[in-house]
Amino acid sequence: MDISILIVEDDDITRDCLADYFRQEQYRVHCAASAEEAEQRLAQESIDLVLLDIRLPGKDGLTLTREIRATSDTGIILVTSRQDEIERIIGLECGADEYVSKPFNPRELLARAKNLARRVRTAGTGARAVPSLRRFDDWRIDLDRRLLLDLNDEATPFTQGEYQLLCAFMNHSGQTLSRDQLLDRIKNREWAPNDRTVDVLVGRLRRKLGDDPASPRIILTVHGAGYVFTPRAVPCC
Repeated sequence: MDISILIVEDDDITRDCLADYFRQEQYRVHCAASAEEAEQRLAQESIDLVLLDIRLPGKDGLTLTREIRATSDTGIILVTSRQDEIERIIGLECGADEYVSKPFNPRELLARAKNLARRVRTAGTGARAVPSLRRFDDWRIDLDRRLLLDLNDEATPFTQGEYQLLCAFMNHSGQTLSRDQLLDRIKNREWAPNDRTVDVLVGRLRRKLGDDPASPRIILTVHGAGYVFTPRAVPCC
């Protein structure tokens, strides 16, 4: 797979080491030392993945994550030297797909990058001859491309975590699922004991589905127990 990665890191040594590592793995590597430089690269190049340090001079990585996610489904892996759960939650809320902390294992980082790139490429390949669609309420889910389609065929992409969580809900419609049960169904992540990731992803799904968090009707909160997905998702042509 020909994967293009943008490494955004202000530390010269770390940036050069990461660039060399990914080049050895046959990635097309672009580098930036600031968010402003990264924006120029993103405007000029076709980028599949962004490996983004949160702590940057000037505009920080979280702000850049939010701006990238507002306009594209580019894969985003946030990198930080801090073991900060709140920072991780904010990163996920901004639209990041993955989160790794320094020091990290290069092989693990490569595996996460490959998995994420595969999802990004799949979402961008266009519809198959017979797309796999499921429907509930006024929404359709393109399972092949991981897209949310409205009545006007306007498409909204899912991040990896959003897609996996929605699939778990659709496969267990009407059942109350605890946070632990939902975490077990989200692959390729390592979770902290008191992680609020499920809550963050539920909030993002509600926004995309137009489900009022103050009075939701699609994803209900069962206090002290978890969440329940109320519609029944059925196949559609």
